[in-house]
Amino acid sequence: MTAATAPHFGPTPSTPAIRRPLAAAAVLAALVGMVFGLLLGGAGPASAHAALTGSDPQDGAVVATAPKEVTLTFSEQVALGDDSIRILDPDGKRADTGAAPRDLQSGSTVKYGVSLHAGLPDGTYTVAWQAVSADSHPVSGAFTFSVGAPSKTTVALPTDQAGGGLVGTLYDIARYAAYAGFILLAGGSAFVLACWQRGAGARPLQRLVVRGWMTLTVATLAMLLLRNPYTGSGKLADAFDLDGLKAVLDTKPGAALVSRLLLLGASALFIAVLFGAYAKREDEREKKDLTFGLAIGGTVIAAGIAGTWALAEHASTGIQPGIAMPVDVLHLLAVAAWLGGLTTLLVALYRTPDMDATAVRRFSGIAFGSVVVLAATGIYQSWRQVGTWSALTGTGYGQLLLVKVGLVAVLIGIAWFSRRWTARLVTGGGDASTETQDGETAPAGTAAAGASTTETSGSAEVPDISGVTAEDPARAAQLARQQAAVATAEKKRIRDADPDRSGLRRSVLAEVGVAVALLAVTTVLTSTEPARTEEEAARASSAASAPATAGPVEMKLPFDTGGENGKGTVRMEITPARTGANELHLWVDGSDGKPMDVPEVKVAFTLESKDIGPLPVVPARLTEGHWTADGVQIPMAGNWKVAVTVRTSDIDQTTIDKNMKIG
Repeated sequence: MTAATAPHFGPTPSTPAIRRPLAAAAVLAALVGMVFGLLLGGAGPASAHAALTGSDPQDGAVVATAPKEVTLTFSEQVALGDDSIRILDPDGKRADTGAAPRDLQSGSTVKYGVSLHAGLPDGTYTVAWQAVSADSHPVSGAFTFSVGAPSKTTVALPTDQAGGGLVGTLYDIARYAAYAGFILLAGGSAFVLACWQRGAGARPLQRLVVRGWMTLTVATLAMLLLRNPYTGSGKLADAFDLDGLKAVLDTKPGAALVSRLLLLGASALFIAVLFGAYAKREDEREKKDLTFGLAIGGTVIAAGIAGTWALAEHASTGIQPGIAMPVDVLHLLAVAAWLGGLTTLLVALYRTPDMDATAVRRFSGIAFGSVVVLAATGIYQSWRQVGTWSALTGTGYGQLLLVKVGLVAVLIGIAWFSRRWTARLVTGGGDASTETQDGETAPAGTAAAGASTTETSGSAEVPDISGVTAEDPARAAQLARQQAAVATAEKKRIRDADPDRSGLRRSVLAEVGVAVALLAVTTVLTSTEPARTEEEAARASSAASAPATAGPVEMKLPFDTGGENGKGTVRMEITPARTGANELHLWVDGSDGKPMDVPEVKVAFTLESKDIGPLPVVPARLTEGHWTADGVQIPMAGNWKVAVTVRTSDIDQTTIDKNMKIG
């Protein structure tokens, strides 16, 4: 009986071999949910992408006189160039001096200032800024403020974020290709060393790993060239600017990319040994020693390449970077071992008929261990970048993370079916061995050369080359090639006839399809502002613009002009007592407490700490003893001095003042 027709009495879903993986998956899912809830429930503050949390003047503020400088406050450390902050007047001309931003940091406050020209006219000014956050991603924004009063402006606020456009698209493609290349390189090599050492001599697996290396190398070079326009002008032509490239090499992301290229040089040597000397080594003891050396060297190289991401992206900033970076390296290595090994298994199932079931069983164990590591490291990363349950649904990062979790769940579900097919394959002895006509079992990958015209497994005819070699060497070589092709086709037929192996191929193919989508979502996540940072920026912006008082604010000012009936009290109310437009009411009462009609009342606001004012307000008489003014502009929050001038006759008047906290 041949392997193609041998019955397979594999375990059914109700047998212990299947219940064990199912129970393990259920326990793992329960642990993931419990730990995820505990971590999110006790989350603390952190940040990753930088965000603008404040400015002076504030967005939309109206100031009486032009400030000497404009300051911007960020949520974390940023890298700024000489032209990163630009202030444009209503005509679109530069209102700043063009000097590099001044570092005004104090303690944990990250602040930068830009000096303005003296004597700027009234009108609306636009502040446009662009920076690179500590996690290597470009951020940008714009806002306006007005001097004197708002005016029309020829400047259009930019709507495109930094890192967008054609350059951003190309950079994102290169980032995706880099992840995919690393997964194929590291995962494919690990599969060969840990699961199927004979696969080192298989051409399909060799091509897969080499293509992974080439993809990662080309993608890294592309990212290095695109880095300057990606974080700067956004113009593709600047990719070949040597000065810009030199500036990139001085940054943390640039150094990480260069380090990756150096490690790829070492990995090229690793590949040459793996698919060269190692594949040809026949002595078992020597091969065992070489396996150990390659495993150690390959792990070091793979961890180093993974570290180039951890050192320059989300893990390198925020809380606990000393823990987050090693965790990120473990996460990437687990992804490579699982998804890269999965892709290698798929290629082996389709292109190498002689792969045995033992290799599949070994990979099944490695894949399960990788999933456990992914769950643990993924939970920690989610805690750092999300922090609260509301951020999971209320931010773009949280929503993408939910999609990623869903894809991982689907992938684990399909993997369970793959483990089921693996169990059937192993129990049924579904390796790729064949039986000769003499009843002896020949390992897969060998050909029954030298036999007279025979049938392998009773189907394909093998040409007889016994009497041709001496007479016609060329004909003998041709027949040998035909014989090898027939043998390979027969092995493929036997393999395809195995229902367990076919089922495994289909489930692994589905896993790889989901993995491709999962990798795309992960790549987008790496360039998305983390949910925790987005919520922190929103809270800081709300705190900066929210009034310190609930309003209205009231105050009483006794006065005495010195003339006849010159004594009284001014009661003032300002609503809502915050920056922007306010409504002012004044009531003038005589010494008898009754409304007092006076010829004139004037008010002025001065913020001495910022050298703003006095800002004059002339209220209109509404009725006897009641004066009002609408649209009183308070440009910024602070402790304002309110001066009220009361005139009781042509020659009798006085000015009284008192401090009032507004905003």
